[in-house]
Amino acid sequence: MKTTTLILGCGDIGTTLGSELAAGGHRVIGVRRDADKLAGTGLKGVSADLGDATALAGLPDADILVYVVSADRFEETAYRAAYPDGLKAVLGEFSARKRPPKHVFFVSSTSVYAQQDGETVDEASPAEPSSFSGVLMREAEQALIEHALPGSVVRFSGIYGPGRDRLIRQVGEGRIAAATPAMYSNRIHRDDCAGVLTHLIGLALAGEPLHEHYLASDCEPVPLHEVMAWLAKQLKVEATETIQSPLRRRASKRCDNARLIESGYRFRFPTFREGYAQVLREGGYLPVTP
Repeated sequence: MKTTTLILGCGDIGTTLGSELAAGGHRVIGVRRDADKLAGTGLKGVSADLGDATALAGLPDADILVYVVSADRFEETAYRAAYPDGLKAVLGEFSARKRPPKHVFFVSSTSVYAQQDGETVDEASPAEPSSFSGVLMREAEQALIEHALPGSVVRFSGIYGPGRDRLIRQVGEGRIAAATPAMYSNRIHRDDCAGVLTHLIGLALAGEPLHEHYLASDCEPVPLHEVMAWLAKQLKVEATETIQSPLRRRASKRCDNARLIESGYRFRFPTFREGYAQVLREGGYLPVTP
């Protein structure tokens, strides 16, 4: 029988993941408030409010459960509902079933790290967030790790890709981050988010032991100024305004993906250069050569 993967919060990343899994022979069910948005993706869509216990009870059993829910706004109440409260409710529902999932994956964020002075962080680094978003994400992580169901937390760094073009638009307007002090940034292409999850799901189904935490970020942490200067060169624009890095409000750190690499994953876009080249090319951002 086909492996059934249930993707809870099936948005951009979930849909990309589901398409990859379906192409590999999985039965994939995507759950979101409006499943009509999954029309034409090849996935079986189910409309459900994950905050509704009755809706949760109506969801089918699955071999693999992927919780990739997004808060609908940047507020503490929304984050609590989406992450710790939502995940705990899902774990309670599926652990009580006659056929519980073989493995649960929770998509988290590097916002759980409070380091901000250019430190290198990995899965063993202290995760002691001070922001409400990081604190609530960390609470959700712990809920999974401490639960009886086997599970893994996957911490994504800054996600970019098709439709995620804020940095490109800023550079296109002639705005660029300051070169000093160096503010390190970390990122992962949307397609690598799906690739990482597909890889880890494959390991779980093969009976390979998985770690509790994985840090998923590309292979080159780099100052934001360097990324934006590279984009400016590709777009053939000159910087006319220096902007203060938004990282100043959060953190400057360098994410180490060694554990993921050692597990056998190979990045499709190892650095921002390969990834943004694809986004620029396919998104039609590059200037037309006469």
